[in-house]
Parts: sequence; C-alpha cells; structure tokens
Amino acid sequence: MKNAAIIFLQALGTFSILATALPLLDAQQWYVRVFDYPRMQIFALAFIIFILYLWLGPKNRIRDKFLLGGLAITIVYQAFNIYPYTFIAPNQVKQAEADSATDATLSILVANVLMDNKEHKKLINLTQEKNPDILLLLESDSVWQQAVVPASKKYPYRVEIPLDNTYGMHLYSQLPLRQETVSYLLDDDIPSIKTFVQLRSGTWVELHAVHPKPPVPTEDPNSKKRDAEIVMIARDITSSQYPVVVAGDFNDVAWSRTTELFQEVSGLLDPRIGRGFYNTFNANYPLLRWPLDHIFHSDHFKLIVMERLPDIASDHFPIYIKLSYAPENKGEQKKPEADEDTEEEATETIEEGKKEAREEGN
Repeated sequence: MKNAAIIFLQALGTFSILATALPLLDAQQWYVRVFDYPRMQIFALAFIIFILYLWLGPKNRIRDKFLLGGLAITIVYQAFNIYPYTFIAPNQVKQAEADSATDATLSILVANVLMDNKEHKKLINLTQEKNPDILLLLESDSVWQQAVVPASKKYPYRVEIPLDNTYGMHLYSQLPLRQETVSYLLDDDIPSIKTFVQLRSGTWVELHAVHPKPPVPTEDPNSKKRDAEIVMIARDITSSQYPVVVAGDFNDVAWSRTTELFQEVSGLLDPRIGRGFYNTFNANYPLLRWPLDHIFHSDHFKLIVMERLPDIASDHFPIYIKLSYAPENKGEQKKPEADEDTEEEATETIEEGKKEAREEGN
C-alpha cells in the first residue's frame, strides 16, 4: 500500500512539474497554453505532494532528490506568478477617497451570460440592484437581448450585436456614447467594440469591449489569434489621448505572458493586483477557477470598489467595478511600460495572429 502511494505521489509530482514547465515553451498550441490557467491549483498540488513525499517517500535516491527539487522549484515559480494577486502584494491601483465626486465616477458590470442560459431574471435582478453606468453582456444572442429589456430599458445608449455563435455582445450605457465602432479584427464572426463614454463631469473616456476565442480544441487549436487580438487592442490604445477602460472576457488569465504584454504595451493598470484573484470562471467547479473576465484602465482612475458578483446560472460569475476619475493623482500609480523587446514581441504576436487568420481564410 505504501509503495502504491509513493508511485501515485511521484506521478502527481511529475505532472505538476511538467504542467509548470510546458507554458515556458515558445508554443501556442492549446495543450501547452492551457497550463497558463491553473497556477493556483498547480501550486497547491505541488505543495501538498512535496509535504507528503517528505513524510512518506524515500529521500536518498537521486530520482527522489530530483523530484523534490523539481517540486520546490515549481512551488516557488507558481508562487511568484500568483503573488501579485494576493492581499500581501502592493496595490497597482490606489484606493479612491470615500467621498469621491459622483460626477467623476464610472461603474461597469461585465457578465458572460452563457448563451443557452435561460435564467434571465437573475441577471436582471442583479443589474437593477447594482445599477451600473455601463452594462456589458457577452455570449448574448437575440433571445438575451429581448429577455433583458426590463433592465436594459433604462439604458438609452447602446451597441447591440446579437449572435448565435456564443460571441454576441451587448453594451448598454446610462451615459452618452459617441463614435460607436464594431470591429471584427481577425475573425468575421468575433466582434469587439470601441466607443467613447461621457462621464457626468463631461469628461470623455475611451471604452473597449472584447471577447476573443479561447485556445481550446472546439474553438481554436492555438492561441495565436487570441493573443494577437489582445495585443492589437493594446496597440490601438497607445495613441489614445483619452482616459481608457478595457473590459470583457479575454479568455486569458491575469498572469499569462499575453496579458502581461497587453499591460506593457497599453500602459493600463489592473485593479486586482494587491487585492485578490476575482476568479470568474468556472462558476460550476469551485476547485477549477481562474480570472478570465477583466477590467483594465489607465492611470487616470482610482478604484472605489471591485466585486465578483453572485451566480447568475452562467459558467462565469459577473464582475463589477466602480472607478473614480482622478487625473490629478495619476503620478501616484506606476503604470507598466514597454521597452524595445516588448514592442518587437508585440509586433511578432500580431503578425502571427494575422497569418493564422489568413491561412484559415484559405
């Protein structure tokens, strides 16, 4: 029995080491990139195996020392990746004053509704309770568009893209919008939205809504187009003269190299850093959750509140944020910056995604 337990621990330990090493490869195949997601789970698995092996396993053989060393490296590396999203890390976005002027605030609720979800009332009730300035729905089709009318009727400004391919998108705003643009960056059926929203103070804010395809066998065999779309949006932001907010389901985790590249190129801040994971997917499996739904913003803003909201019968939890426009304090927040290597990597990422799209088109 003990020998069987040791073999089992060896197998799990080897798996956790390989799952950590694979994403370090310069490869975009889905079976490599999928291990970007469960950093916390791999950390926990490696830590438990390390402790159990110290207790139960032999330690004098070379292979045992290699296993324990590999597990130690795995634990440290995974801890390094998830550390910024713990409460012990410094905040990337400063906390706003409690008495922030209401005419300089912006609240956003993002919900991947799950297209086949029929429990529309849960989202309606949540929207009416939170009363966000901006409501962004993802995976929304014509059925959802009609079903949420009890909540959306108070939003006079809107961009509605009902699609039945799970990439529909609906943006509702209580604040004025202008220059509403729907783009299909790399796929003819995957939209993104760029618009400008006017705060009650009169300030215009550039707003992007995104939802690229994930690298999974049923969608895309690799991450090239997802990565390229994310970085293309970052490049577009670099020339903006406005405060910027980007929101949506990136189908990518906060700690991936692609999201890191997005921040470096765009210079946008992540309000989760120093506050928590805010795991939004998968709502159905508590042990398999990670942050896929994101809200990034420029250093013009400070954070009033950020919440992962209750279950709406989707496979994603909604996420809510309220920001305070405080441009006079932007120097307090250190934004990510790109160097020459970063720009070269961004260009290569975009070109690879465009090439993949052209090849699929043929």
